[in-house]
Parts: sequence; C-alpha cells; structure tokens
Amino acid sequence: MNAFEQSMKGSAPEFRALLRSAQIAAATDVTVLLLGESGTGKELLAHAMHAESPRHAAPFVAINCAALPESLAESELFGHRKGAFTGAVNHNPGRIRSAEGGTLFLDEVGELPLNIQAKLLRFLESGECQAVGETCPVQSNVRIIAATHRDLYEQVQRGAFREDLYYRLNVVPLELPPLRQRCDDIPLLLEHLISELAARYELEAPRFSTAALTVLRGYRWPGNVRELRNFCERMVVLLAGREIQPGNLPREMQVAPVERANPFALPDSGLRLEELEQSLIRQALDKTHGNRSRAARLLGLSRDTLLYRLKKYAIG
Repeated sequence: MNAFEQSMKGSAPEFRALLRSAQIAAATDVTVLLLGESGTGKELLAHAMHAESPRHAAPFVAINCAALPESLAESELFGHRKGAFTGAVNHNPGRIRSAEGGTLFLDEVGELPLNIQAKLLRFLESGECQAVGETCPVQSNVRIIAATHRDLYEQVQRGAFREDLYYRLNVVPLELPPLRQRCDDIPLLLEHLISELAARYELEAPRFSTAALTVLRGYRWPGNVRELRNFCERMVVLLAGREIQPGNLPREMQVAPVERANPFALPDSGLRLEELEQSLIRQALDKTHGNRSRAARLLGLSRDTLLYRLKKYAIG
C-alpha cells in the first residue's frame, strides 16, 4: 500500500482521478499548486506526494504562510545570520535550506506579503536562497508544493498576488473536491477514522446506525475532512462501543437543510438538457474570463468534472 492509499481514502471517480494525477506529478520535481477549501486534505496530499517521490528520504518541511508575521516572513523562509537584525541572536538556516534535497510545503501561499513573493519567485526560477544579512546567495535544491484555499487568479487581478509568481506556481494545479461532493465516500472515511482513533485511545469503536449514516451523508460538512475527523474523535471518546443514532449526532447535523426556492422553472414545452448544460458552462467561463477552477466552483462542480464536460462538448 503506497502513501496515497494509506492517507487519502475515497472511491469517488473524480477523487481517484485526482490521486492518479498527484501520483504522476509526485514522480517528478514539477512545482504543484494544491487548490481546495480549508480542511479538504491538502497537507495530507502534499505529504503523500513527498513520500512517493524520489526525494522521500530527505526532509519534508511545512510552513503556514498565513501564520507568518510580515516582519519575520523573510527570515523564516530564507533564514538569517546572527546579528542581522535586532533579536537575531542565533543563526537560522530558514525553512528552505532546512528542506535541502526534499520538499517544502507552502500552505496558504496566497497570504505571503508581496515583497516576499518577489524573493520566492527568484528562488523558484534560479534556486538561489539568500538569508537576511548574507551578502551572497547559495544554491538550494528543494521541490516546492504550494497550497491555497483562495482564488489566486482573482488575487492577481486585484494586485494582491504577483502574476509572474502565480504562473510559476500554477504548473500542475490539483484541486481537492469538498466533502459535500464526495458523499458516497463518507461511510469509508468514517470507518477508517473511527478505527484509527479508537486504536489511538484504546477504546472500542462505536458503530453507526443506518439512520445516522443517512443524516451524515446529507450533511454539507463545511469544515470538510477536518470537521469529519473532529466529529469521529468526539464519537470515539464519548460513545465508545455504542451504536450511534441520529439523536447522538451534534445539533447542527440533525437540522434538516432549509429548502430553497427552485431558481429554475421547467417550460411546458420542455428543454434539451445537454444544450442547457453547455450554455451554463459557457456562461461560467465568460464570467470567470476562462478560469476553469473558478468556473467549476460557480457550477458546483470539481475542476476534473468540468474538464470532462469541456472535452465531452468540445468547448474550447
């Protein structure tokens, strides 16, 4: 069993297609940009790609760009010499050089300050890493995997993200679907997580009734797989060995979703569904200026599903 099969559970066709693409990319040094909502498992996927890459014996270093104070971002990424600035009492190699020979995972890369984006672009293009206080850069051999829940293309249009860095990161974009688009995977994920957590806490795993599973499959999971894992941990600790009924579920999961008014009215004369689908796809592409990831989100589809439909209808 490889790293993808161990950590990325799911049988939905679009999810399996994503993992196949990730496995192909993992075997190379290509820069990868992981897209998707918070909690969809971007860091897990980055770990799996590193584990299945030729760099697996070297370090995997992760950094959350959103948690970096702007004043320390350059030092954290590129390092600093002792005495380079007030408070620099020790030499710091930085995250890039700490990942030498391995993989650097830049989580929430869209939060990097613009001045640091310029330096990161220089590193991606030349491999040069210059610590704060150093007079000369050094070459560093590191593979970059970046991730974001933001629409970087939109940030580029607003001037909040460098266009040249966007295209340098967006070599192989991989978009993880939200859990609400993988409802058939929920029983499999529940089984895996409950078993893993029960073993960790040395407790008997709880079981889910058919009625409880129906409720869980219909829940929208705004926190995605992260929320599912936290839910499983709660069930293992509080309901060890019991059969979980709908009444045992958190209140927000028991509330039936409010039915929204139907935004479409089927004409009495009927319609051609394929023509309507093609029209909506073209409208979404027009609204997003051809950005397929954003168009997919407007349509409530994964990027892979949209690409399939573009090919099916020969939409350029």
